[in-house]
Amino acid sequence: MRNKIVPFILPVIILLPQLLLGQDSISTTKTDSLKVFNLHQEPVARKPFGRMLIIPAVLIGYGAATFGIEGLKNVNTYLNKQIYPETGRKAVHLDNYLLYVPTVLVYGLNIAGIKGRNNLVDRSAILVMSNVIMTGVVYTTKNLAHEWRPDGSDRYSFPSGHTAAAFAAAEFMRREYQDVSVWYGVAGYAVAATTGYLRMYNNKHWFSDVVAGAGVGILSTDLAYYIYPSVKRIFTKKKTDGLTMVLPTYQQGAVGASLVHVF
Repeated sequence: MRNKIVPFILPVIILLPQLLLGQDSISTTKTDSLKVFNLHQEPVARKPFGRMLIIPAVLIGYGAATFGIEGLKNVNTYLNKQIYPETGRKAVHLDNYLLYVPTVLVYGLNIAGIKGRNNLVDRSAILVMSNVIMTGVVYTTKNLAHEWRPDGSDRYSFPSGHTAAAFAAAEFMRREYQDVSVWYGVAGYAVAATTGYLRMYNNKHWFSDVVAGAGVGILSTDLAYYIYPSVKRIFTKKKTDGLTMVLPTYQQGAVGASLVHVF
């Protein structure tokens, strides 16, 4: 039965954002009602705020609804039994590394000469902002929800931080390379969906945790792309020899800081 369930779950998680978001129809050669910036020089144009919220709101809403709808709780239990069998199984720790793959690929592709939408500084600043938003939302919600993990190890199950980080990175890759090929986004989302599945496979998260985590990740990156042009304009109004931004980060229990300097 498990083999029948998994092929249904993964394509839905992978392809739903891709099918609905598409390629955003933002052109570098034509203009519309939105302001379009020069490729590789300025941050990308904003897409309508309401449209940006639709997919994350549906995913996060589903996860939140699980707390009050018994039928959705039963879905969690059913899928947990199908994906995580009662017989003993060794944990697969690949999920601890997959969440970084889309981000690494973005920088690797740029090094290889396949340029994305933004230059190095803007791209890095957007990535840092995305991670700050994502980690803040994830760990605040974990402490408020206080949901038990399926394995009973602690009460920080909702939402899945690994999945949120993976989908934030996948959306980052999609946004950077959507004008090059839609398949870069598909690849990023495939990696993110695999990360979410492995969190369930390792009995660390319920299905609703993974779905909500995906929504948080996508929303975090989209918000970063939306607000970054305004943030950049604030810092670049003054003529200076350079611009330095230091932003706090919190990832998988590690507190740190990210620095971006514009020369």
